[in-house]
Amino acid sequence: MPTIPRLLSTDFDGTIHEDFGDSPIPEAFLTRVTELRSEGVVWVINTGRDFSSLMESLGRAHAGVLPDYVVAVEREIHRHVGGHYESVEPWNTRCHADHREVFEHHGPAIRQLMADIEKGHDATLYDDAWSPLCVIARSNRQMDEIQVLLEEFCGKAGQLAVVRNDVYVRLSHRGYSKGTALQEIQRLTGIPPERTLAAGDHLNDQPMLRPEIARCLVTPSNGISVVKSLVRAGGGYVAKQATGNGTLEGLRHFGW
Repeated sequence: MPTIPRLLSTDFDGTIHEDFGDSPIPEAFLTRVTELRSEGVVWVINTGRDFSSLMESLGRAHAGVLPDYVVAVEREIHRHVGGHYESVEPWNTRCHADHREVFEHHGPAIRQLMADIEKGHDATLYDDAWSPLCVIARSNRQMDEIQVLLEEFCGKAGQLAVVRNDVYVRLSHRGYSKGTALQEIQRLTGIPPERTLAAGDHLNDQPMLRPEIARCLVTPSNGISVVKSLVRAGGGYVAKQATGNGTLEGLRHFGW
């Protein structure tokens, strides 16, 4: 009888990886993922990092197993084929076009918003390849205040969304997130939410930590309070251990 495939979607930083830990990614977690993949499980690293940054960190962590899919900057999808990764199309082309269009349309208003934030807060503002407005606040309290301004702006803009992780925030097209990217991978693999497990620890993980996206939800003990509440509300598991060991604990809780 053929094995019915399952889908494992993990955030990276704080969920399976710890930059300054003795072992950045716990060996026990990597061993279990290797076993799961031999059983037909498809593994996705669903991260806010850009693709090259993730690959570098996986190399530095000496990860002996690489994910089948990578979701980078919460929206771009890359598929592991042979010894390399290829862009998933037409998703990525459409994603880039939609972001370019919405950012150009709201360009003058975004520049005015940047000026307003700069005038009222001593935060660091800049633009990069993924967002015309990025902010690094000096504290979470300051970022809370800035996020209110950004959410108000995006509510009026319609197609824009705020993507925050700790004291960092950027803008994104509302149609692209860790949740919608995971749904596209489910469509490509034919694996439904009922056979999907998602694990995350921070604000930008929220779009995939929902029972309609993944039936099994996990957050390690270092998950922030709002994520823990979201996971509990979705019938998920809040681990007693942190980062990769906590995610492994969650896998075992659900029998993975």
